[in-house]
Amino acid sequence: MSDNFFYTLSIIGSPLGEFSYHSSQTINIGTKVTVEFNKRVKDAVVLSSCDKPDFDTNEILEVSKCIYSSQQMKLAKFIASYYICSLGDAYSLMMAFESGCEAGSTSPEVESKIKLSEKQTQALSFLKKQKVGLLFGDTGSGKTEIYMKYFEQMIAEGKRSIFLMPEISLTPQMGIRLEEHFGDSVVMWHSKLTPKQKKLALEKLHSGKAKIIAGARSALFLPIHDLGLIVVDEEHDDSYKSSSRPRYNARDIAIYMGKLHDVNVVLGSATPSLSSYVKFPFIRLKGGHFSSSKKFVYEKSIETLSPMILSALEQTQQAQEQSIVFLPTRANFKYLICADCGHTYECAFCSVGLSIHQKSRAMKCHYCNFTQAIPQVCSECGSPNLTSSRLGTAEAVKNIAEALPSANVEQFDRDVITTSAKLKKALKRFNEHESDILVGTQMLSKGHDYHGVTLAVVMGMDNMLNMGDYRAREKALSSLIQVSGRSGRKKDALVLVQSFNEPFFSSYLENYEAFLEEEKEYRKDLYPPYKKLCRVLFSHKNGAKAQEEMRKMCDALMAFSDVEIVGSGKCGIERVANKYRFEILLRSDKSTSIIRAINATKVALAEIDMDPIEFG
Repeated sequence: MSDNFFYTLSIIGSPLGEFSYHSSQTINIGTKVTVEFNKRVKDAVVLSSCDKPDFDTNEILEVSKCIYSSQQMKLAKFIASYYICSLGDAYSLMMAFESGCEAGSTSPEVESKIKLSEKQTQALSFLKKQKVGLLFGDTGSGKTEIYMKYFEQMIAEGKRSIFLMPEISLTPQMGIRLEEHFGDSVVMWHSKLTPKQKKLALEKLHSGKAKIIAGARSALFLPIHDLGLIVVDEEHDDSYKSSSRPRYNARDIAIYMGKLHDVNVVLGSATPSLSSYVKFPFIRLKGGHFSSSKKFVYEKSIETLSPMILSALEQTQQAQEQSIVFLPTRANFKYLICADCGHTYECAFCSVGLSIHQKSRAMKCHYCNFTQAIPQVCSECGSPNLTSSRLGTAEAVKNIAEALPSANVEQFDRDVITTSAKLKKALKRFNEHESDILVGTQMLSKGHDYHGVTLAVVMGMDNMLNMGDYRAREKALSSLIQVSGRSGRKKDALVLVQSFNEPFFSSYLENYEAFLEEEKEYRKDLYPPYKKLCRVLFSHKNGAKAQEEMRKMCDALMAFSDVEIVGSGKCGIERVANKYRFEILLRSDKSTSIIRAINATKVALAEIDMDPIEFG
């Protein structure tokens, strides 16, 4: 054994700590290796060499040619400490470099076809002076051209750029624009790629051909040499936040990576988050290239396809123009209720109402996918008077198609658009006027260009505004601006908003900056960006066990005077996938105070959500 070298390893994807192994050869720090762990073969990372421990160690089975760079190792350490997870969890996000694949610095000649206006040129030179700069630009003000001009300049310097977009599989038009301009030097990266597409993308990365890496959250963790710039488009979007462990926010990781690599970070949005608006210098880009105007009309009504909406849809169709209808809810209806005894239908495994999917004649849970047949009579009292509430996209499509039989109505949400190919086809049909009306959820507002939309119908705004979330006002206003921004690109448009809160929306629609200024006052001393929040989750099949663990940690946290326990108890949705859920919400002036308190009191069941955005 004396000829062996000893190393401390982190098992990739394991929530556990560090382990010691030995090898007969010397291994570089950061190398990816294979070991036996719990009678299974696992990948691991060599963190450091160590002295021979006073217990027997297993041998490292295989030493790969892959290595994590020093920056990746620092990033993994940061993720593990800030988001309070294991190093193994942090490394599970990353892809190692293949040694011997040093990217060549050959720069393709990019013929610059992008001509910026004077305002855009000023914005670009402002952003180049900022380590982190916010491009606060209205929908259609030309943010994309500014990014592309910046990418051109990076390529000329032999540098690469990361271009983050929320849910990139939902934005094929951006991919097309990038590829038309930059050709083969663009690599698209997201979870919907096939293994073959991923392999080709990585080959382009390793060979040095790829100069712009456009992708969703995971693109941040690819092995990229010569990084020069990170752009985070639609920086306000919630899909940058991971909902599983480690619960990181890609926008914040991008900002940290900017520091690590000493490169500039650009955040862009028409409706920036309050935290970015407060923390970073911004440049305001007003107006669009569209000469058309928008008229907003409000209807005081609960969420329903009213005569006013159906009439507006009919007039738009008769004028041979197109409409989009936004609803926050998928399926036919959100809830089924007995009109006689008030019995509601909940998921058998989650404490949420089942959504009604008429097409598959089933009621489905959107949390765990539990499915049951739609009952014909109430299971409690036998009454046939079952009514539905909260209109969903599928039901809206059905009702509009019945009211306007000559219109071609399409559903545009996750239930129907399940692949990138389906999305491209649906957008192509709409832009070629094969379909007249698109009915969809948040997916409608995700940066698609709809050329001929002259009517946008926005429903469910009051439900968003009344959510139990400190960002409810920000989310509702941002959604309305983003959806209405998809209309009136070529011709004047009408935006029909169903809401009892016209004074709120109409005050800020044309002036998001004034809203952010007012919101600042409302959040001071209470919420981010002025305070740090952390949500600690406990879930277990045995509810009493989850509750006991929560209480134990809650009692221990009392000792930390610089961390406030805002509340503790059952989660808003108490049961998901047959596990009972409890939570503690913490608040403090500094994240370091929260991290210290949690590390001192954490119990086995606790899962940490630092900077939470979900409170449901």
